[in-house]
Amino acid sequence: MPAQTDTTMKRVKARGTLLALVFAMGFLVIATQAVSLQVFKQGWLSRKAEVRFARSDTVMGKRGTISDRNGRPLAVSIAAKAIGVYPRKAAAIDDVPKAATQIASVLKINRRKVERALRHPKYNWIKRPVSPEMGAAVAALKIPGVEVHPFHKRVYPSMELAGQLIGASKIDDIEGRNGLEYRYNETLSPTTANRTVKWDGGGNPVDIESAPLEEISGNNLVLTIDANIQDIAESALRDAAVTHKASSGMAVVMRPKTGEILAMANYPGFNPNNFGAFSGETRSNRAVASDFEPGSTMKVFVVAAALDSGKVKRSSIFYCENGAYDIGGFTFHDTHEYEWLTLEQVIKFSSNIAVVKISEIIGKNALHTALKSFGFGQKSGINLNGESRGILTSAANWNRVETGAVAFGQGVSVTAVQLATAYSALANDGMLVKPWIVKEVVSPNGEREKAFSSPGKKRVISTDTARFVKKIMASVTEEGGTGVKAALSGYTVCGKTGTAQKIGPDKRYFKDRYIASFAGFVPMKNPELSIVVVLDDPRSGGYYGATVAGPAFREIAYKTLDYLHVAPETESIPEKLLLAFKSEEKK
Repeated sequence: MPAQTDTTMKRVKARGTLLALVFAMGFLVIATQAVSLQVFKQGWLSRKAEVRFARSDTVMGKRGTISDRNGRPLAVSIAAKAIGVYPRKAAAIDDVPKAATQIASVLKINRRKVERALRHPKYNWIKRPVSPEMGAAVAALKIPGVEVHPFHKRVYPSMELAGQLIGASKIDDIEGRNGLEYRYNETLSPTTANRTVKWDGGGNPVDIESAPLEEISGNNLVLTIDANIQDIAESALRDAAVTHKASSGMAVVMRPKTGEILAMANYPGFNPNNFGAFSGETRSNRAVASDFEPGSTMKVFVVAAALDSGKVKRSSIFYCENGAYDIGGFTFHDTHEYEWLTLEQVIKFSSNIAVVKISEIIGKNALHTALKSFGFGQKSGINLNGESRGILTSAANWNRVETGAVAFGQGVSVTAVQLATAYSALANDGMLVKPWIVKEVVSPNGEREKAFSSPGKKRVISTDTARFVKKIMASVTEEGGTGVKAALSGYTVCGKTGTAQKIGPDKRYFKDRYIASFAGFVPMKNPELSIVVVLDDPRSGGYYGATVAGPAFREIAYKTLDYLHVAPETESIPEKLLLAFKSEEKK
């Protein structure tokens, strides 16, 4: 019995020893594997975890800002969200109609539209852009497959201010539709970068790796435009258009010495925040894209060309045929019957007949050359898309009647920018400085990338001729002149009225539809501003340029001179300003 017990105890000990060895070996294997994983395979484990709990996508920078010369933003991109649907995950939605109702309620859109998005077989957008608050509310619903992405929304804080000039961009914020947004799309557009988002076991983002926003954002544009002067011009233009029931209008304010455009106004206005609510015609920047017959505003260039040629003297006088002058069976008329007029009176009283005779003296080729040198019939070179050349046909095709008509601004067409540039040449002592509207390109971190200036300048008439023409133009806004309603107290305005018949679709002139304009510069001694105001088809309160456009010119000039703190040339003359309001309607 004792021997049997001893044998049993030995077996138990052997089994215990074997079991201990087994446990020891197992522990050793586990320890070895743990060391291997922790020390030798740590990188592999990390990569595997990242594959499971990290995802890469693409992030886009912000579109560049467009601002006026003083830094006032006219177009900016703000943080927003975009709501999309990932179809594989959306398949796990238990009740699609209910989910659609919840999302539609937050986003304030049609439920059926959301439901279609949730059932769509490919990735699609429910709505973009939306506010960050809406994005957070959708994310809080925790609906499978519904994703909230970072996005940017293009905003135009000044709404209609310079709307046609600035233009608009598409919803994705990377492509301009029109205006400067389109012209400088490559400059303004952001780039993209890969972004890695890491998630914890609960599906919450714990780390986001991405390039700094400024490295992938677009460059900024700084314009020559002054938003305050732009507002002045738009307000005056709108008031004139509404008062006289004009179908449209445009105004340009330019610095003669530098060619900088300070304001470029259009009526009716365009709000880029609501692109689709406006027609293509309204969205167009008519100040550069639409040409019109300038009427009598063209006469100053004919006189300047005649003086510069030496064929007409400062002392020359012209017989105006008592208001009717026949050429080959066609009769030219003046608004009033005149006999002899001096060169100054030709411009002051706006005689068609005298200017026709001057064009006959210098000849059609010289007239054409002069108008071409002032920039008509060709693009001005301004850095804007859609610019019209205007119309200045070959002089070889002009007969005597057509030459005479061109001399007083019919049978030729110009843009408002061309006209402002040409008047600036007179203001600038005969030196034409081409217009420009983008001042500089600035990087997202504030460094200047590129500076702009006028694309060129050239002399078009002599200094002496330009200064004499200035004096003649000053008489237009003096008592008895056609432009007295554009007169300013304390400043001498050099300008010219224009009233031209409109051409119909059949290429014939309407008898009762006109283009009214006033062009000029101020002050006379040291011109700071060149201004053009044009009203299309005024139907109430007269149609002459003096009556319709002159007061708008005066308002723009007065308020802008005051804003720029330009000192008056002379003491105030209230009587002259009073006369401007009481003057009879004149051409």
